[in-house]
Amino acid sequence: MTDTYSGIWVYAEQRNGKLLDSGPELLGEARKIADKRGQELAAVVLGSKVAGLAEELAAYGADKVYIADSPVLENYLCEAYAPVLEGMIKQYKPEVFVIGGSTIGMDLAPRVAAKVNTGLAAHAVGLDVDDNGCMKAFVPSFGGSIMASITCAVHRPQMATIPPGFLKKPEKQEGRKAEIVNVEVKILEQDLRTRVLEVKTEESKVKPLESAEVVVAGGYGIGSKENWKMVEDLAASLGGSVGATRPACDEGWAVQDEQMIGQSGKTVHPNLYIGVGISGVIHHLIGIQDSKKIVAINRDKDAPIMKAADYAIVADYREVVPALIEEFKKLKA
Repeated sequence: MTDTYSGIWVYAEQRNGKLLDSGPELLGEARKIADKRGQELAAVVLGSKVAGLAEELAAYGADKVYIADSPVLENYLCEAYAPVLEGMIKQYKPEVFVIGGSTIGMDLAPRVAAKVNTGLAAHAVGLDVDDNGCMKAFVPSFGGSIMASITCAVHRPQMATIPPGFLKKPEKQEGRKAEIVNVEVKILEQDLRTRVLEVKTEESKVKPLESAEVVVAGGYGIGSKENWKMVEDLAASLGGSVGATRPACDEGWAVQDEQMIGQSGKTVHPNLYIGVGISGVIHHLIGIQDSKKIVAINRDKDAPIMKAADYAIVADYREVVPALIEEFKKLKA
């Protein structure tokens, strides 16, 4: 049955007609699978008035672009998007389908996998092909103690989600062409149980982590909301952004959707990353591994982050951080 499936698909997420970086990032990673399998690489776009994205996706490496363009797909609704993708998979039979692990992607991917009766490797950090030609998705497991290699040997398509920002975008090849396939959308607005009445956007109150040159992150070791201000003050003294681990977000010290760094959060690429009171489990380290310089401040010299750091300061952060803030202020004066 698996022999009838062919093609490597990437879901190219867009917002208001603008392509998100996750699509090109996934195309770069999926290209390795397509070349090893000798198959074409395709991008899949859903939305309203999105036909113009095909040229951009071709420039990032797509051999083919499937476009499902309809007013009913203007705003994301899983009950609309999932059936459209289900129909496309059943009609065109891709071997692999990779989706970015954004808020939308993590809602959409498992619904689609369930509809087409296949497996899904969530929160993968890389892809490869095994000796039998199956896609391998690498996923940190058991608290980060192992890197599991997950395959889906029987069902198709083989599916995986990869966090946005974790992969690097390939170089754009202007003028590159791709075959365009316009997909008929049969779902009508009256078929949906949910309607989007209004979309309101709120400007973020924190500096975006993804483009920050300096990131200061705090973990559970900070101890309290009151002490968290030291992390924010250190970031401010360097003109940087504030990041956090999941436990710190769970405590309410930081905003999870905007500030959590790690496998299921943000991936950062700063010139300087400073981790304060962070133990450094692999889920977090995955999100900071592309930092040019890593500085860790922790009382535990054996904490995993200390081994990953370029500079490890074994001390109580409550003594070190105020001194650093003072020195940085002097340098700026």
